[in-house]
Amino acid sequence: MLKLGIIFTAATVTILVAEFFRTRRRPLPAHGWLGLIALVCAEFLMFRGVEPVATYFNPLAWTAYILLADAATFAINGHSRLREEGRGFMKMAALSIILWLIFEAYNLRLRNWTYVALPQGRLESWFGYAWSFATITPGIFMTAGLVESFGWFRAESRPIRFSRAAEICFMMFGAALLAIPIFAPRRIAMYLFAFVWLGFLLLLEPVNHHLRLPSFLNDLARGYRQRLYSFLIAGWICGWLWEFWNYWAGAKWVYTFPILQRWKIFEMPVPGYLAYPVFALECFAMYVTGAWLFSRKYIAEEKYQE
Repeated sequence: MLKLGIIFTAATVTILVAEFFRTRRRPLPAHGWLGLIALVCAEFLMFRGVEPVATYFNPLAWTAYILLADAATFAINGHSRLREEGRGFMKMAALSIILWLIFEAYNLRLRNWTYVALPQGRLESWFGYAWSFATITPGIFMTAGLVESFGWFRAESRPIRFSRAAEICFMMFGAALLAIPIFAPRRIAMYLFAFVWLGFLLLLEPVNHHLRLPSFLNDLARGYRQRLYSFLIAGWICGWLWEFWNYWAGAKWVYTFPILQRWKIFEMPVPGYLAYPVFALECFAMYVTGAWLFSRKYIAEEKYQE
């Protein structure tokens, strides 16, 4: 299964690189080369067990990847979130920590994963947690922006609109999915983390749509599919990279949910990879709502959708 995981990851990266060279219009800017060099060096030092790189490899790799993905997007369409919205990017990273702590809170009850080989000191451990969590939402957004810049889904599609009653049903169903793992007996709840991966998406998408914030529901209503498909693909890409880099890292997570532990690619049981595309959609919805709650406004992402 390890070989299969390496093949899938290598194929995913190969497609990204091939599409970059097919669509790029400018040289890769300096921060992209910085990210690439940092990633290669981190890989080399991690495999040699050099500290602190081996322990902090996951956040190091993702920080380097974010730099590289942003630079690649700039080389294709001339837009760079880091260059144009540096302060907004830092806010996204900070909000990413808060949003992921929601999932960590669920995990305290569901116990679907745990962390191993963490630094001995409490300060060093919390630093690693914060750095790692801060890369999750930016990693997904940067990857979605890169995928969208390839221009795979530019054709307009037939609008799909949901009634207000349907959106209310989505919200009620999402709220139920989020509540059931909390109130169900733990022996049952530990099988239900998929409810959490879907619940926030169903609950918050209608809210974002009603508030006229960026949402997939609004995109569908105007026949726009690029953002939806790009985030789905970004979830798939990020899922493989997360698990690939995590497998060899010194400090890492391991999955403890009680199914399919004998059928794992890297540390993830095989069906778990199917959840990553939905997780990316959920991260988008949660980020939009969270950004609005903290700032009472939302900086539109449309200039990154070109």
